[in-house]
Amino acid sequence: MSSDVRFTDFKSDKQPTWCPGCGDFGTMNGMMKALAETGNDPDNTFVVAGIGCSGKIGTYMHSYALHGVHGRALPVGTGVKMARPDIEVMVAGGDGDGYSIGAGHFVHAVRRNVDMSYVVMDNRIYGLTKGQASPTSRSDFETSTTPEGPKQPPVNPLALALASGASFIAQSFASDALRHQEIVQEAIEHDGFGFVNVFSPCVTFNDVDTYDYFRDNLVDLEEEGHDPTDYEAAKEVILDSDKEYQGVMYQDENSVPYHEKHGVTEDMSEIPEGAPDDAMDLVREFY
Repeated sequence: MSSDVRFTDFKSDKQPTWCPGCGDFGTMNGMMKALAETGNDPDNTFVVAGIGCSGKIGTYMHSYALHGVHGRALPVGTGVKMARPDIEVMVAGGDGDGYSIGAGHFVHAVRRNVDMSYVVMDNRIYGLTKGQASPTSRSDFETSTTPEGPKQPPVNPLALALASGASFIAQSFASDALRHQEIVQEAIEHDGFGFVNVFSPCVTFNDVDTYDYFRDNLVDLEEEGHDPTDYEAAKEVILDSDKEYQGVMYQDENSVPYHEKHGVTEDMSEIPEGAPDDAMDLVREFY
């Protein structure tokens, strides 16, 4: 950890190839600023990314990184944190990667309460594959593959997290730079699984959930006097489908992260040579 790190230290020498105006630019900048503000540095940070437009973020950030398999970023992040509980682990993904093929892993990462942050760039569409409806698309959202809309209610990832026993649930808007940074920073500082769903508009394929739409409809919970430690109040705003909220919705102040609860405190990344004692006896027992 270092107090001299600037957010630009987290920028790699690779130029992003996202579409001009993509919300992922703002999302990534906030992530880098939050990491720097919390005293982390690239040598002590591991970024795991899934598949999709958001998956490129590990290339654009200067840190240890792994571009994983579709929907499997969270298991990788969990493994990294278990092997090296001393480093900062941040997992990045998109609404398709996290709430469709990766939904099962999302539920279990949440309930295990692994001490890492999970930032999801939710643009309510599959952008990398050129504009199909995603799990968070509106039921009447018209695309080339759903010309009359998906005709299914969108997944509420915040409610899914709450039902899975989340200890930190938040939502931010990529264009509100300062608030987005503050919210991601709170997720990093939280003792446990810090989940942030980010409204990250796709300017190419989604002409409904735009920057203007969110600017006109966003309600900041901090300004509303919301108490994130109040579970019932959190449930009320999370289940309110009529408004778009920004802020920390729920936080368990008594959260104990997985590695502390189970005594995983030592560096397990170094594997000793040779098989563990009695390992071969165990193998022979079953084979």
